Amino acid sequence: MNTLDVGKLLDEGSWSLHQKLLVVGTALMIIFDGLDNQLLGAAVPVLMREWSLPRAAFASVLTSGFVGMMIGGAIGGVVGDRIGRRVTLLGSVVSFGALTVLVSFADNVTTLGVLRFFAGLGLGGAMPNAAALSSEYVPRRHRPFAVTLTIVCIPLGGTLAGLLSAEILPTYGWRALFLVGGLVPIVLSIALLKVLPESPRYLARHRERWPELASLLRRLGHNVPDGTTFVDATEKAVRVSVGQLFASDFRRDTLALCASYFFCLLSVYVGVNWVPSLLTTAGFGVATASNGLTAFNIGGVFGAVGGAIVMTRLGSRITMLAMAAGAVAGAAMLAAVSIASQSAIMVLAMLAWTGGLINAVQTTMYALAAHVYPTGVRATGVGTAVAFGRIGGVVAPYAGSWALETGGASRLFVVIAATMTVVFAALASLRNHIPRVAPARAARVVI
Repeated sequence: MNTLDVGKLLDEGSWSLHQKLLVVGTALMIIFDGLDNQLLGAAVPVLMREWSLPRAAFASVLTSGFVGMMIGGAIGGVVGDRIGRRVTLLGSVVSFGALTVLVSFADNVTTLGVLRFFAGLGLGGAMPNAAALSSEYVPRRHRPFAVTLTIVCIPLGGTLAGLLSAEILPTYGWRALFLVGGLVPIVLSIALLKVLPESPRYLARHRERWPELASLLRRLGHNVPDGTTFVDATEKAVRVSVGQLFASDFRRDTLALCASYFFCLLSVYVGVNWVPSLLTTAGFGVATASNGLTAFNIGGVFGAVGGAIVMTRLGSRITMLAMAAGAVAGAAMLAAVSIASQSAIMVLAMLAWTGGLINAVQTTMYALAAHVYPTGVRATGVGTAVAFGRIGGVVAPYAGSWALETGGASRLFVVIAATMTVVFAALASLRNHIPRVAPARAARVVI
């Protein structure tokens, strides 16, 4: 009877076209996670006028979504490790799509807040499972790039949110924006239901699913004889539990990751929640304000992909610290100038630099978290770090509102510069960074 080491086969094997397509399928779902997550920030200026409410009235609504995402991230990671990444990811996307559709029928702040909370459960549950799934489809040397390519779709979705908002809000209103934003991910999930497979490393840990694993490996181009048994010798056998993340092997890095996620997501959401209203207050139009959201996100797409490529060559420590330092410099520059006296092009360029680097750090952090934890607790580890980070998202609406009301745009960007400085320090303290991985030849290993 043949015994196949699935971990070694995947880690040292080739990165086939089929594997790349699987990563793309996972990434597509995260585009709409990022889209739905940022629609409300773009719609707030319109809602303020239509409902005759001040900006501060929407802080609790924005916060309710982040509370849902915090809970969803923690629960979704554990569920993904127990019942599978695929089913949890698809279920999360369908749920936040359906709740986003319902948002289009809201007629008051309370209803809007309740719906955003439940949508947040799905938004939070999707990301840790997408990160785990992408990391377990591909060879080790390509893992940082694959995970980053998946999670970079969060700011890419945010970019799409800005573009859609600029087109839909002035003509069709905010209800049409949420209706479109909810229906598309539901349709995509249905299309991917039979196409997207479960993680091979997850399947290897469940003997009853070995026939499914054998079929998947054959589709990936590997020769798997009938009756093959499977092991994953490269991964630690650990019990699925949050407490395991604070065992001696992981404690320091878990704390460092939680701090990094908290302050980085605080920076991200101070920006995406309040940049549109900041720009309208400074005298720019609704379309320019929506383009400001696009600029804040689009730089992150290029920054994260570039960072992932550099990270493969230089490792995550030097790459992520350099991006964090650049984000601090960009925020400090924005704090030092008068936004209202600048041209729209100059403001958008500065937002693209600063938001781009913040999003690049946040996005590549998923690859780092997927590297720190073994398969048995990977989704739990990523989900816990993200859930803790969501507390930063909960704080962000109030921190941003306070900064704008007491010190305007300058104080808001001072807050971002300070929080990204803490991110730099936390990443510097993490021990198990992604090392430089030398290219390896494709290998099929049967023992």
